[in-house]
Amino acid sequence: MEKTVAFQKNARNIFFHILTRCNLKCRHCYINPQHHGKQTLPVETVKKWLKALVHEKNASNLIFIGGEPTLHPGLHLLIKAARRMGYASITVDTNGFFFNHILKKVAPEELDYFSVGLDGSCEEINDLIRGKGSYDKCVAGIEKALAKGFRVSLIYTVSQLNIRDLKNMPGFLKAIGIDRFFIQVIGIRGRSAQNEKHKLQLTRKEWAAVVPRVAAQAARLGIHVTYPKVFLDRSECFECAALVAENYFVFPNGRVYQCPLGEDFPLHSYVIESDKLTPTPPINEKNLFQLSNPEGCVMNKLIQPGNLSYDKQGSPRYKIACCLLKEEIRGGTNVRKAQTLRYVNRLCNRKRGPKRRG
Repeated sequence: MEKTVAFQKNARNIFFHILTRCNLKCRHCYINPQHHGKQTLPVETVKKWLKALVHEKNASNLIFIGGEPTLHPGLHLLIKAARRMGYASITVDTNGFFFNHILKKVAPEELDYFSVGLDGSCEEINDLIRGKGSYDKCVAGIEKALAKGFRVSLIYTVSQLNIRDLKNMPGFLKAIGIDRFFIQVIGIRGRSAQNEKHKLQLTRKEWAAVVPRVAAQAARLGIHVTYPKVFLDRSECFECAALVAENYFVFPNGRVYQCPLGEDFPLHSYVIESDKLTPTPPINEKNLFQLSNPEGCVMNKLIQPGNLSYDKQGSPRYKIACCLLKEEIRGGTNVRKAQTLRYVNRLCNRKRGPKRRG
């Protein structure tokens, strides 16, 4: 059954970029060294920041990201340290190359998920986006991780380059043995923002014609699917995750954002100074979250408005949802409940009726 995933008000999601270096050059990569830094954080620094970000009462979900996080020689030490600190779940977002013998240095019970990025069901599609040889290496890595007993989910970033191949992913996932699938919308920032010749975003019509149908197909095969809401009808109410939830996107230079769309700009809400999470002075992204406009997400309109459309009167034909608002289809009763990427409080349109706890 399809439903919109309610934003979890008390959850804390820490997306920790422990480095920005990567072995690949994906065409949609959002890393911007000018605003994110180029350094690889030392293990002891990461541990201090992890302590500053964990919460004693509210469950904190930790996602190690890069760059490619398995390039960090101390990743295994950080996973173990985070577990001791009491993080509710720990995920590593990776390209599947699994550097530094990470599969030997951590045990499956120490990690909730390896979440692997693959952008095509075949070498031709994936390698066009991620680079020659990446498909074979990634698939081999997934198979090795699964054989060792690790839980593996897969992230597929949909764009004009691979939307036609999405229909082939349910069969691929079933065959390889993955039961958790994230379909991700592309963000126009980082490398994708620097190449304006190639339009990567999908229109509302293109998204609606393919993504929900493929998600349902995967669910029928027993796969748990999560994908962004992206587009709202004009009658639907918009709600911003940054105003009702705690999501922190942490970078090696100490910048901490609450919204991923602003990461190409010095608009961060916080900075880590003296190993403490410290608010930044106005004007920052927090001031923008308070604004309201008929297009829905203010950050989307300011930064990547190419996915908007207007009628002859100049009114938007639809709204853009918060990128952290998700649709979810559970694939059967035996699918594991994912412990990663839990978001925000309640559906905005529930405000019209009696308040319910979600």
